[in-house]
Amino acid sequence: MARFNLRVYALIINEFDEILLSDECRFGQFFSKFPGGGVEANEGIQAALHRELKEELNLEVPHAEFFYVNDFHQASAFDNSSLVAFYYLIQLPKSTLLLNNNYTIPFSEETEKQRWVPLNILHKEHLTFPIDRLVLEKLLKLKFGHTAP
Repeated sequence: MARFNLRVYALIINEFDEILLSDECRFGQFFSKFPGGGVEANEGIQAALHRELKEELNLEVPHAEFFYVNDFHQASAFDNSSLVAFYYLIQLPKSTLLLNNNYTIPFSEETEKQRWVPLNILHKEHLTFPIDRLVLEKLLKLKFGHTAP
């Protein structure tokens, strides 16, 4: 039987309609995605979201609104597991996160960096993973009445 890989991601949007992206290089592969990561054993989905945001961004979030979970099979990009991804919408002032956006993508060092991207110029091709692309389309439809180009 195939293994399930539970993931949780944050759609963090500031007052300027910018969304936070996480650029990462793992196992020699560069990718851009929404901040978040894996759910650990004996951990709830929201607890994993809060832990991931604390680990990745040193961020404590008071409120996260459920936005989406995939209800179809999606193979993981990294192993032979079946991915189930939960997404939560979070509104935060831009000043909450002080980021160093002065980096070039793609990069090859094993690390992760974050940047704000205006939603009105974000294209689904800027995101690496299929479910993130689908979620971006749903988010743009909700906020602006259209999908990603």
